[in-house]
Amino acid sequence: MRGLWTAGVTDVMMEHGIWPDGLIGVSAGAAFGCNYKSRQIGRAIRYNTRFAKDSRYSGMKSLLLSGDYFNAKFGYHVVPYKYDIFDIKAFEENPLEFIIVCTDVTTGEAVYHKMDHVDYDELEWLRASASMPLASKVVKVQGHKLLDGGVSDSIPLQYFESIGYKRNVVILTQPLGYQKEHNRLMPLMRAALWKYPHFLKALDERHQMYNYQLEYVANAERLGRCLVIRPDEKIPIGHISHDPEQMRKVYMMGRKTGEQYIERIKAFYEI
Repeated sequence: MRGLWTAGVTDVMMEHGIWPDGLIGVSAGAAFGCNYKSRQIGRAIRYNTRFAKDSRYSGMKSLLLSGDYFNAKFGYHVVPYKYDIFDIKAFEENPLEFIIVCTDVTTGEAVYHKMDHVDYDELEWLRASASMPLASKVVKVQGHKLLDGGVSDSIPLQYFESIGYKRNVVILTQPLGYQKEHNRLMPLMRAALWKYPHFLKALDERHQMYNYQLEYVANAERLGRCLVIRPDEKIPIGHISHDPEQMRKVYMMGRKTGEQYIERIKAFYEI
C-alpha cells in the first residue's frame, strides 16, 4: 500500500505532461505503474479505495479460500474489465516501454518482462510482481514460477541503466537514511517455501541487496544520472490496509511531494 504514495507522485507527473521513454516497476510499482502507460490518472487510488473493504478484492477470506490475500481473479481479471476499466487501447498504443520485475522462485533470480499488450497472461505477470510471499501463492505463467519482484531486484536502476536508460527518475517509498533489516519472518518463510531453496536464499539476503541498491542509487544521484524522489518521513501505512481514508491520506502525501518536485523533474528531463 506504500505504492499509493508513488501513485500520487506519478499522477502529478502525468498531469504535468511528463512522458518518459520507459518505466520499470516492481511489486506495487508494477501493479500501479501500468496506469502510467495507459495514461489513467487517479485509477490506482480509485479502485483501491472503492474495494478496500470488499472481501472479493482482498482479506483473510480470500487468503483462506484461494491462497491469495489479494484475490487473483477479482483483482486482476474482473476489476480491470468490469468495475474500473483498464484502457487497453491506450496502453497498447503508448510507445512507453513498460518492464515488470518478478522473482523466479526456482532460481531466486530476477525476471524482467516487457509488457506491451494486455491479455490474461500479461495480467498474471503483473500480479506475480506484486505477489508477496506468505500472502500469495506462486504464480505460474508461461513456464515460470513467480513471486514478488522486490525479493530479487527491489530498486532496478542498475538493470534499467544496463539496457540503455541513462537519465532516470527513481521513486522510493522510504525516507533518506532508511536501511532494510533482516526479515524477521524467515522461519515462517522457510516453513512455507521449503521447496524453493534458491528463493529462500534470496529472501534471507534481501536486506543486503536492498541496502546495496540504496548505495548504488545514491552514487548515481551524486553523479547526476538520476533524480531521486522519496518521502520526507515514514509513510503511515503498511503492506496491507483496508482503510480508504488512510489510503487517500498516503496518496495525497505523494501528490504533495510530486508537486514539490515537478520543476526539478522537468529540468532533469529538459522539458
